[in-house]
Amino acid sequence: MDTARPTRDRWRDVVKYDVPASLVVFLVALPLSLGIAVASGAPVMAGLIAAVIGGVVAGAIGGSPLQVSGPAAGLTVVVAELVANFGWKVTCAITVGAGLLQILFGASRIATAALGIAPVVVHAMLAGIGITIALQQIHVLLGGTSQSSALANITELPQRLGDISWSDAAIGVIVIVVMLGWKYLPAGVRKIPGPLAAIALATVVAAAAGLDVERVRLDGNFFDSISLPQLPQGDWSGFVLGVLTVALIASVESLLSAVAVDKMHDGPRSRFNRELIGQGSANMVSGALGGLPVTGVIVRSTANVAAGARSQWSAVLHGVWIFVFAVFLTALVEQIPLAALAGLLVVIGMQLVKLAHMKTALRTGDLWVYGVTVVSVVFLNLLEGVAIGLALAVALVLWRVIRVEISAQPSTTGAPGEWLIAIRGSLSFLSIPRLNSTLGKVPDDVGATLELDVDFVDHAASEMISDWVRAREAAGNEVTVVERGRARLEHAPLAPPRRHTGGIVGLTPWRSQRIPVDDEAVADVPAPLRSIMAGVTDYHRDHADVLRGHLEDVVDYQQPDAFFLTCADSRIMPNIITSSGPGDLFTVRNVGNLVGGPDGAAESIEAALDFAINEVGVTAVVVCGHSSCGAMRALLDEDRGRSKSTSGSPIRSWLSQAEPSRAALELGHPAGRSAARMGFNDVDQLAVVNVAKQVEMLSRDRLAGRAAAEARLRIIGLYFDIRSAQVYEVTQTGIHLAGVGHHVSGMLEREFAADNS
Repeated sequence: MDTARPTRDRWRDVVKYDVPASLVVFLVALPLSLGIAVASGAPVMAGLIAAVIGGVVAGAIGGSPLQVSGPAAGLTVVVAELVANFGWKVTCAITVGAGLLQILFGASRIATAALGIAPVVVHAMLAGIGITIALQQIHVLLGGTSQSSALANITELPQRLGDISWSDAAIGVIVIVVMLGWKYLPAGVRKIPGPLAAIALATVVAAAAGLDVERVRLDGNFFDSISLPQLPQGDWSGFVLGVLTVALIASVESLLSAVAVDKMHDGPRSRFNRELIGQGSANMVSGALGGLPVTGVIVRSTANVAAGARSQWSAVLHGVWIFVFAVFLTALVEQIPLAALAGLLVVIGMQLVKLAHMKTALRTGDLWVYGVTVVSVVFLNLLEGVAIGLALAVALVLWRVIRVEISAQPSTTGAPGEWLIAIRGSLSFLSIPRLNSTLGKVPDDVGATLELDVDFVDHAASEMISDWVRAREAAGNEVTVVERGRARLEHAPLAPPRRHTGGIVGLTPWRSQRIPVDDEAVADVPAPLRSIMAGVTDYHRDHADVLRGHLEDVVDYQQPDAFFLTCADSRIMPNIITSSGPGDLFTVRNVGNLVGGPDGAAESIEAALDFAINEVGVTAVVVCGHSSCGAMRALLDEDRGRSKSTSGSPIRSWLSQAEPSRAALELGHPAGRSAARMGFNDVDQLAVVNVAKQVEMLSRDRLAGRAAAEARLRIIGLYFDIRSAQVYEVTQTGIHLAGVGHHVSGMLEREFAADNS
């Protein structure tokens, strides 16, 4: 009986959530599948076959619970070229081979390696595909046929503009106007998917006006269109290249889509290797039955999540609805004007070209990579374009990594006439020509300070600098070498070079340092103080000069932006996890990051709040809890009769203020349930709920609550997961990754989701 109830609950969720969501996705997928088939030069029914197989097979076998698969615009250009070179049946065989390769990718557990592509190249690839689709379909929209290449489509466009079929153009324009204006309509109207509304309206207008436009042609119904694939008669190298191209592009697009979809919901996460096996299985079946290649599609997946789907049953059922439509309602498909599908594809193509991507590429210095990749994809082909883009991106990364900043100029702080030579970055033999040229600018008769802040130095560079220093000193010029970085000149000749990042500046745990008992430097320091005093020595030697520059603006006053209440736990580093500096945080710490309450008012917290809000004018109050919290564990142990502290002890008295948090967890607080779904244990669930309860108490506090009500202050909760070093935002309804944009959807993966929906 106990095991039957969860099964009934699951089926109840399927009926309540997944069935309605599947109908929404079906309505979105139907026109897109038809349009992509037309643009690919494939039989129209091949798009519906792929949609059915993508929904049912990939949905049932794949590892992404809410991703919906089917024919995608990202492969349109590739498939069109394959159809032109090999014919449709051989293209189906290529799809089968690509599916088999995807299964091998998944079985070998290398799925995440497909994500190792620079985001700028992915964005540029999509933009290139979008431009190519738009150039092809603008000819169809104007009543003609698309040409074999982007260059031909551009050169033939003036002639097509002089011979427009006004009936086709009118139908295409109707679809474009509806698609672009749909987001401005009332929410009730927008419950109908925009693509479906645009195609339906254009079809009705064409029929009502009796327009003489070319319509979709079907060779029989769904079962009549099923055909077996065929191997090529020659050009096996091209066949193998086609298999590899389809497999790689379909895999990357599916995995990026799956990652993006994961950021849109709080349910189970994707299993990427399993997802590739599901995608490969769908492609093998689709190709074997005469369907287009299948990928995870972000447009359908976004609609699926937004419609409230809870499991993979929504994707499976959407495939069932398309199958029912393709079998019994094919006559409706034949009423759709080709110009209507062309208008739909023009919009979809241009939506793949994102101004935001261009701005990001410009801001991050990757605009050349973006531009070259787009041009290569449009005027060469997809595989060559991506390969060129990746090669350029790798070259740019190598240049940035090995680049070193070298400057030589008269010193402004040293002795008169002294020169300062500053070297920052990675110092290798590749830098020797530039280093030699810069050092040659230093006059022969002056002293010099050589300041090294490098994370890598090899033997060649070390030897060159040592020779220069010896030559200067032999000539009677004093040279001072200051090494601020982790890589040292004296280490280079002793072992193969390696990068010495050293982590965060000044963050060197004492436990990782071995201070000999007989070390003369600490001989007079009591043993309990040796760690901290050695740390102070290290600070003075390596970090004081760096920190001094950050303290210049806050020497005489403070103006912090946030009041930061966190636990006294030694593993919590407020300035590091918030990337803040001196003067940014007004920090208060106590056991369990507690605000206090009616039965244990924390006067120190109230005093700190009063000073922070009314004297220094903070604009935010933050409560930050953390994983593996000893205070939360002690609270649970006390509740379970396992407490190690004695009754009436200070710690038990203090933790009594957290009793409301423990009670809220037991009553099923939403933040606790959200943490449980993410796999947090009971101690960490309590820590999350405790943050939510402290934020709730602060919102009712006479100081913080009033300031928040007057919009002078924001009160938020954070949670630091020590194992993953991730910071989460805690609300009264759940927990999600913190940071700008994380609460909406996710970085590359969130952008991929938002920008392709």
